[in-house]
Amino acid sequence: MAAVAHEPITPAEGLLDIFLSLDTPEGFRAELIEGEIVVTPPPDGDHEDYIELIVHQVYGRSRTSMQFSGNKGLKLKSGGDCPKDHVIPDGTFAPRALRLYRGADSWMPCEGVALVLEVTSTKPRADRETKRRCYARGGIPLYLLVDREAASVTLFSAPENDDYRELCTRPFGKPLTLPEPFAFDLETGDFL
Repeated sequence: MAAVAHEPITPAEGLLDIFLSLDTPEGFRAELIEGEIVVTPPPDGDHEDYIELIVHQVYGRSRTSMQFSGNKGLKLKSGGDCPKDHVIPDGTFAPRALRLYRGADSWMPCEGVALVLEVTSTKPRADRETKRRCYARGGIPLYLLVDREAASVTLFSAPENDDYRELCTRPFGKPLTLPEPFAFDLETGDFL
């Protein structure tokens, strides 16, 4: 039998292969973030309540009709020699007219996504820093972070390179203005 020559597999390619072949327990989510595989347990009820409060307002008040996904895997540019980041936001909003989710693979590109949402949980640093950099590198225009420890909500906007140039933070109980394509004030009184 003749040997077949293969191109060497780089560590980044090997990590991506390992990540894509993971079999996580039901309810857990695995993400590849800045060259690290991160496995997260199912969220608690309060975590899901914050998401529902936001989705309800977006559906009822957004100027642009939006689609929502709570488990959509996104492929994003990575930094350095790492493979592409594979991130699952707590929430992804896209204009309904684009129908981004129809026919999309498990891991889809982020073009057309209007806003990603994260609610802090067991790994708040990832939501505050690492994922923020991933979403900025991906060019996602808006990143909404509900920080349960800080009792605040922050909107990051104007992505450039590895971060967002602008941010606006409001404590729970104060409204936060979401710009176009949403164009409404997100009420956070029910977050208390």
